[in-house]
Amino acid sequence: MEEKANALTRRRFVRAMAGSLGLAGSGLLKTADAQTTRPNIVFIMADDLGYGDLSCYGQQDYTTPNTDRLAIEGTRLTQAYSNSASCSPTRTALITGRYQMRLPIGLEEPLQEGAPKDLGLPPDHPTLPSLLKKLGYGTTLIGKWHLGFPPNFGPLKSGYDHFYGVLGGTTDYFNHGSNSKTPLYEQDAAVDRAGYLTNLFGDRAVQSIEAYAKVKQPFFLSMHFNAPHYPWEGPDDEPESRRIRQLVHRDGGNQKIFAKMVQSMDANVGRILQALDTQGLAQNTIVIFTSDNGGERFSKVWPFSGMKNELLEGGLRIPAIVRWPGRVAAGRVLEQVMISMDWMPTLLAAAGTTPDPAFPSDGENLLSILTGAAPSHARRLFWRYKAASQRALRDGDMKYLRIAGNEFLFDVVQDPRERANLKVRQKEVFDRLKGDWEAWERTMLAERTKPARFTNAGDGLADHYGVVNPPQPPPQ
Repeated sequence: MEEKANALTRRRFVRAMAGSLGLAGSGLLKTADAQTTRPNIVFIMADDLGYGDLSCYGQQDYTTPNTDRLAIEGTRLTQAYSNSASCSPTRTALITGRYQMRLPIGLEEPLQEGAPKDLGLPPDHPTLPSLLKKLGYGTTLIGKWHLGFPPNFGPLKSGYDHFYGVLGGTTDYFNHGSNSKTPLYEQDAAVDRAGYLTNLFGDRAVQSIEAYAKVKQPFFLSMHFNAPHYPWEGPDDEPESRRIRQLVHRDGGNQKIFAKMVQSMDANVGRILQALDTQGLAQNTIVIFTSDNGGERFSKVWPFSGMKNELLEGGLRIPAIVRWPGRVAAGRVLEQVMISMDWMPTLLAAAGTTPDPAFPSDGENLLSILTGAAPSHARRLFWRYKAASQRALRDGDMKYLRIAGNEFLFDVVQDPRERANLKVRQKEVFDRLKGDWEAWERTMLAERTKPARFTNAGDGLADHYGVVNPPQPPPQ
């Protein structure tokens, strides 16, 4: 009976989506022509996946055959960075193509459930989906939003035609019904859908691809998994879901559970690739796989140190794979330095357009490098993170870092674990990078005035025993 109900739900969704896409195609888009000239884009983003959590990036405790397939059939980048060491700031930069510190929402590290109602991604700000939509693309977000809450903000206000996912930062993988604190949404309404959340997102991604293929409309599908973000629950861990009272829990999880979460996500990546194959869309589809920031407590970040919420390489360095048959070389390993906000101008260029000139991108169009038409080149990238008063700048191979009042200069190519502090030995370089960071910081919005707790302090993580949080003011 349950299988029949699910099938009917699926058929209703495909019919409704096909109808709305058909209406879109009757206007500025001639779908048959557009499908052959503009590439589809499937942007897959994991949540808190570390640099070494895929077998194609060195994971040996388990395998990830489907993301490995993308690396075999596409290009794997080894110097990709996230815009921030946590969720909301990176997502702000990704969707706008700009440093997140240019918008108030980007100052939230991350956006909390009880944040003021006026905090969110402004609906009038151009975004990657809104600019693609102007070209006739269908746009769908499946998974995590985390850029502001209704009624003022949401995916449907920022360029997406369809949304199926979660609005906040953390959602239970089983307890996500309409009456839960962190429900699953379809469009702008909370819904009840039984099942493991990663699989539900995979189901909807396949249905979306089928629906777009039916009407032959080019599409931008943002597949933003919440896996492997806590709570630590694999596909068979529903009893753990009932045990947990606070989603941010310190007493659960282990490497085996984490592996199951990553492998479940990888299996659903495989379902997405299979749907593209089945619908004959793979050749004309750009597929990207990446993460929103570095790894959390059970992640493998080797050869780096640090983790999520830190501007050490382990908190910023992420996997990034691009597959575009006939345009991006298969089996290639690319050392070009890049950052999350580069995807917006790069994908717009692939679709034949550019960012809105009134909101110039801080990211760089890397399309010519990805396609092999231009060589790699050095970059200058900046970061700021209020917890532990962190600052960082990478200029070429050199990196300036400040964390918890301590300052460093590292050569992150020769010393990726950030162990040899060169700030005295190369004082001129240290002074120059520090001054450059300070000059850049003056062009951004000021940091939030409210206190920022360092979530990696010693009372929560034993290997951070030297780091403590300052006293917090009493609740108002």
